[in-house]
Order: sequence, then structure tokens, then C-alpha cells
Amino acid sequence: MTSHRWAQALPLLAVLGSVIALGIGTSFAKQLFPQVGSLGTSALRVGFSALLLLLIWRPWRWPLSRGDGFSLLRYGVALGCMNLMFYQSLQSIPFGVAVAIEFSGPLAVAMFSSRKPVDFVWLALAVLGLGLLLPLGHDVTRLDPTGVGFALGAAVCWAAYIVFGKRVGHLHAGHSVALGLSVAALAVVPFGVWHAGTTLLDPAILLFGLGVAAVSSAIPISLEMVALKRLPQEAFGIMTSLEPAVAALLGLLMLGEHLTGLQWLAIVLVMLAAAGSSVTASRAPPKSTPEEIVM
Repeated sequence: MTSHRWAQALPLLAVLGSVIALGIGTSFAKQLFPQVGSLGTSALRVGFSALLLLLIWRPWRWPLSRGDGFSLLRYGVALGCMNLMFYQSLQSIPFGVAVAIEFSGPLAVAMFSSRKPVDFVWLALAVLGLGLLLPLGHDVTRLDPTGVGFALGAAVCWAAYIVFGKRVGHLHAGHSVALGLSVAALAVVPFGVWHAGTTLLDPAILLFGLGVAAVSSAIPISLEMVALKRLPQEAFGIMTSLEPAVAALLGLLMLGEHLTGLQWLAIVLVMLAAAGSSVTASRAPPKSTPEEIVM
């Protein structure tokens, strides 16, 4: 009985561990901003993540058609731009708020792909939550419009990343993720080098960046792959909808980012929209597509 309960709990714990590891990695990454800025931090995170996954998956072992190569190119560019804009947003708005706004991207994709009446409930919750977060002329949120704009840009890139990721969903997840992150690194690293220059070569910063990449990419991806083999897709979606709350809590504990009551309410509304959308979404045959593996 104990082993059966452990087997049931393991995938749930794996997803929770993935969400926490991603949040911790991002919280540590933000501490690099004073040294190399958000662009340099993005370069370190994405660059080292790509190197780690290339070593783990060795994607050159699998053949790649020209059509798949073009799809991976778009997928990787979307992933790179998503990371750049998200880290840019963290310069001026809290971590949890940025994640909640960014969640509007995958929510939009889910809404456009469904026609069920109940999805209008999740859409209403998402719109209400975002309405409480966006600086629409009231003084409650005190959010920087530029930071919000970057978070919305990251949401658009996340939506594009999901759409393009579905086009390479027939490839092995390790294959597509490793190559996609490599393309993302090629798109992101030049911006980091342009902004931070030789500061990126400081051994202490390189070591810190490697740790950030391991905690925010290699560990979450490994845990999610364990979970995806054992969890129904809707359960996986519900668990990952915890990400904005985990990000807000880690932002409070690790970065000292205090949110208002309305901001917490907005995050909860976005989480409910994401969880509800995961439950009612139309189901395809389960497969480990890239957009489920990487965040």
C-alpha cells in the first residue's frame, strides 16, 4: 500500500519540484542583474542550458529533415525571445506578477483551440486577473508599464513557442529541446555579449550562471519528463498552474518582493484560469511535446 501511494505521489512531487526549481533558478538569476544586466543574465542562462542539454541528449544521434530544421529554427527563436523579454520584465516588476502576465500566452493558445462554453469562464477569470495586474490608470498595482510590456511580449513569444513546438512534437523531446535551446542561445547570447561584454567571462559569474542554468533548466526538464510519463495531461496542467504562486512566494522569500492583496488575488485568478483550462481542454493522444517539457 505504501509503495502504491508513493508511486501515485511521485509524479505530482516531480512537477512540484520542477516548478520550485525553476522559480529558485530564476530568483538566483535576478541576483546577477547588477553585474551583467538582464541581457547578460539571459545569455548565461540560455547558453549554459543549451550546453547542458546538448551533453545530456546528444541530439546529433538523430536524423533531422530540412522541414523539421526550419520548424526548430522558429521554435528556438521564439524560446530565446521569450527568455529575453521575461528577464527584461524582471528588472522592474515582481517575479510572481511577471509569471502571471506571461501565463496569458499559453492561456490564449488554449482558448483559441477550444470552443466549449465553459472556457468562457476561464477566459473571464484570466481577463479579470490581468485587469487587476495591468497599470490601467489606477494606483493599486504601481507596476512599471515598460516591465508589463516586456512581460506581455514574453507571453506572445510563449504562445508562438507552443504553436511552433507542436510542429516538432513528433520528434523525441530531448532531441527537439536540446536543438531548440541551442537556436535560442544563438539568438540570445549576442545580446548578452553586446550589453555585458567581457564581464560575462568573470569566473565567478560564469560559475553562478552555470548553477542557474542547471537549477532552472536541467533539473526541471528532468523532473517534468518523469511526471509526463505517469500523469494525465490535465493533472500536469493543473500542477504547472501553481507556477505564478510559487514565483510570488519565492520572490517574497528570496528577493523581498512584497505584493498587494489585489496582486495576490489577480495571481490566484490567473492560476484558476490555467487550471480550469487544463481540465476542460480537448485531449489529444498523450505525447511529450517540447512545449510541455520546457519553460
